[in-house]
Amino acid sequence: MLALRLPPQMEKRLDALAKKTGRTKSFYAREAILRHIEDLEDYHLATRRLARKSTSVTLEELERELDEDTR
Repeated sequence: MLALRLPPQMEKRLDALAKKTGRTKSFYAREAILRHIEDLEDYHLATRRLARKSTSVTLEELERELDEDTR
């Protein structure tokens, strides 16, 4: 179970969309989360990795290494 508060204007927009389409507000909230959670996870993973200050690898170096591994 999830409960969330939206700004009043967003609540009105969501309510209007639900009424126009015959879907529930929960349907659209669920769809939005499902569509964006992977992007959010990727963003946070990238942020953590960048914070580690590890050695960088250029795209060319990575492609060369991957090409060598496939031979």
